[in-house]
Formats: sequence, C-alpha cells, structure tokens
Amino acid sequence: MSIRQQAIDAIEHRPTAAVPYHISFTQPARAKMAAYYRDPNFEASLGNCLSIYRARRMKEVRPNIWQDEFGVQWDRSIDTDIGVVINTLITPETLGDFKFPNPNDPSLYADFHAADNNFGDTLSVAKLSYNLYERAWSLAGMQPLLTAMITDPQYVHDLLGRITKYNLAVIDNVCKWDIDAILFGDDWGCQSGLIMGPALWREFIKPQISRLYQAVKARNKYVFVHCCGAVQELFDELIECGLDVFNPFQPEVMNVYEMNKLYGDRLSFYGGISTQKTLPFGTVDEVREETRRLLDEVGSTGGLIASPAHAIPGDAKRENIAAMIQILQDQQISPL
Repeated sequence: MSIRQQAIDAIEHRPTAAVPYHISFTQPARAKMAAYYRDPNFEASLGNCLSIYRARRMKEVRPNIWQDEFGVQWDRSIDTDIGVVINTLITPETLGDFKFPNPNDPSLYADFHAADNNFGDTLSVAKLSYNLYERAWSLAGMQPLLTAMITDPQYVHDLLGRITKYNLAVIDNVCKWDIDAILFGDDWGCQSGLIMGPALWREFIKPQISRLYQAVKARNKYVFVHCCGAVQELFDELIECGLDVFNPFQPEVMNVYEMNKLYGDRLSFYGGISTQKTLPFGTVDEVREETRRLLDEVGSTGGLIASPAHAIPGDAKRENIAAMIQILQDQQISPL
C-alpha cells in the first residue's frame, strides 16, 4: 500500500497497517539533526506521508527583513522561520484603498509549477498560511484588530470579507493542480483558550471559514487546519464547517486521548507528540513511550497522522528526536 493511500485511509477513519506520519523541523532543529545524522538530506528518507506546497511569495528586502505578497514585513533576525511583523498596512480609514495582491500572479504558485503535478507517493497538500484572522492582524495589528471587534465590527467584517474573497480565488487556482487537500493556517488559540473568545469567533471567523472550507469540499479535496492553542471547544462547529483534519493536536493544551474518544469518528487528527515538554525536556524512554501510546491508542483505528505537535523547535534534544523518528519508522507493516 502506498504512503498516500495510508494517509487517505487514516483521514477516512479506516485502520491502516502502519500509522502515517509527518515530521517537520524549524531551521535550528533541521541543522541540528543534519549534523546528528551526518546527512544534510536526511529528511528525504524520513518516510513522511505529506508533500506540502505553499501558495505564497516571500523575498528578503533588506538583511533579515522578509516581505510577503501583501507587503507585510517580517523581522527574522531572531525567529528565522517566521519572524515578527514590523509594519502596519491597514487601518479603518485605509482599508478601502488598500490594494490586495493579484491571486492570479504565477509567482504565488512557484511550488506548484515546480512540482508540475508530480507529487509522488504522498498526499499532496496546498498550504494557505495566514489565511484569515492571522492575515488580518498581520495587516492591521493584533491589538487594533481585537479592539475593533468591539468598537468597529463593520470594519472587521469588511476586512475579513476581502481576505476571504482573495483566498477563494487562491483556492480556485491551487485546485487546478491535482492536489489532495488544502491546509489552512490560522491560530485562534493560546494555552488556555480562544484569543477572542467563542462569541467573537462565531461572529467574525466562523462565517468566513465556512465559506473557505465549503469551497474546498466542493472541489472534492480534504480540509486541514493548523490552529495552535486550546480550541477544542470549537471542534463540533469546525466539523460542521467541513473540517476533515485538525492540527497540531497539542497534548499540552488538550487530552489527545479524550479528544479522540469524543471526536475520532468525525474528525481526524494530525500531531499529538509534545514539542513543548517531551521532545525538549523528556528522556528518550519517555519519548518512546509517548510515541508508542499515541500510535496504539489513537492511530490503531485510523483518524491519525502522527506528528510532533508543531515543527520541531531548536531546543528539542537530538536523541529525543531520533528516538521518535525510529518508533515511527519501525512500525510493523503488513499487507491489509
């Protein structure tokens, strides 16, 4: 059975001979493991089940300052993977005049052109980062955006509506390639709950993500979302909107085994291995135990893409990362 078919079976809640998995790294962690394995191309032999392609354009406009297709600038002098926003492009007064990127610009789809529909033996995923709330705060500032949800709700509705219109066009474009899924990226949570609370989430976020998810479902693709934080109170509504796979499935903010019992027949999970505790601070034996338990208790009946809960951070121990990889790779595979 192909890795791609194993991933499809897992998403469809069918048991698999081995639980599919996907491991990604921050730049510091990647460099650490390349040195550990003495192989700069070690990721090619991991056995990951996903191939992820980004609909995005970034360029370095001055040292450590990267600019995206919207004109948002990110200072990557400390965080080399994402960065910190350093400019504000939209206010209530300027929204009407702000020019959104052209969603038909071929440069946004460089990853897809390079692949040319040759996605290999993996599940092909188009990643739309900063697709709604995160795009809004990156343009308008987080505090001003959250404040405007109370003081100027029409402005927030208008801003999110324009972002959604843009993303609907991007969805239409990426679905011209033979992809399997779209992964939306939009962090609504912190360690203790929703940043804006459930009422404001339902007023501003839910109507727009429902439009986005349904646009993907209408094209017979799977809907993934990456949303950090304790957002499990939204699972029923996310399923209603059309979500198939939830990531990062953080054990630090939710009981992954309880979530699987409550939602595992309706929602698949991607993640589950602790990047805040076990990988950086645990022992090798603890990493092995956590990884095996996740595979056995959540993955055994389908519905799981096993993974670290986030791209592995630079403070994770090399021997812990290697132990997790070994457990994932050494699953006993037999014909179904």
